[in-house]
Amino acid sequence: MARGHGSRRRGHGAEHDNDERWLLTYADMITLLMALFMVLFSISSVNISKYRTLQMALKAAFSGDILPGGKSIEQPGASANSSRAPTTIDTPAIVRLVPNVTSELEHVSGGQSGSAQASAQSAASSAASVQVSAAQQEQASFEALQRELNAYAAKHGFAKSVHVAIEQRGLAIRVLTDSLLFSSGSATLESQGAPLLTEIAALLNVDHVHPIAVEGNTDNVPISGTFPSNWELSTARASSVVRFLIAKGVDSQRLSAVGYAEQHPIATNATPAGRALNRRVEIVLQRLY
Repeated sequence: MARGHGSRRRGHGAEHDNDERWLLTYADMITLLMALFMVLFSISSVNISKYRTLQMALKAAFSGDILPGGKSIEQPGASANSSRAPTTIDTPAIVRLVPNVTSELEHVSGGQSGSAQASAQSAASSAASVQVSAAQQEQASFEALQRELNAYAAKHGFAKSVHVAIEQRGLAIRVLTDSLLFSSGSATLESQGAPLLTEIAALLNVDHVHPIAVEGNTDNVPISGTFPSNWELSTARASSVVRFLIAKGVDSQRLSAVGYAEQHPIATNATPAGRALNRRVEIVLQRLY
């Protein structure tokens, strides 16, 4: 009977202890929450200056450069603390071991590259010599043609209507059209100009390489009649000269015709004499070198 009463009392005490155990769990949870809030607060308040200092230090550490103080080992002795260093001991400088790859490659392929370079230089020198020689021969050929055309013009009374000049573009044969090649406003060749153009064709046939450009030019006076403007007139006159040269044996593949109207005057268009000089056909033996 007594044993049963005692057992009931022990069971009642155990039940009382189990009812208060939740306080421990609650206290632990409050403690953990307080710790969590303290950590969050410490993270939220960042010291900007210290953060930047840390950022710069990390950047310098991972940049691959030598850190401050490290360059002194490359020099004989210390640079910043030379007053504290012993004066009787000479510290040898550290020399970086970098293989001379260029010299080794030159040593291995020196013979081949040297011969190839010499061959290239020789070829370039030969090409330059050929270019200079060709340019000199071209200039001499232009000068010979100039002398022959001037002599022919002077002998046959065309000296005032024909002018031959060596220019940068080539040998330019300037022929005035009035009373020689064309009548006013016409693109039909006159008979008195045929001997001159025949001689020019014969001289142009001496050379079979240089291209030939025939350029028609007029004054600035508007025209009316067969051609609507000076553009058509100048182009038609150049084409008439081209057809005549082809008939005299000049290769058509070397020839081209172009009309400039009044766009390229060589004299003033304010006077009759100047306009007469601007009405012309130019036969240009173009340079190659």
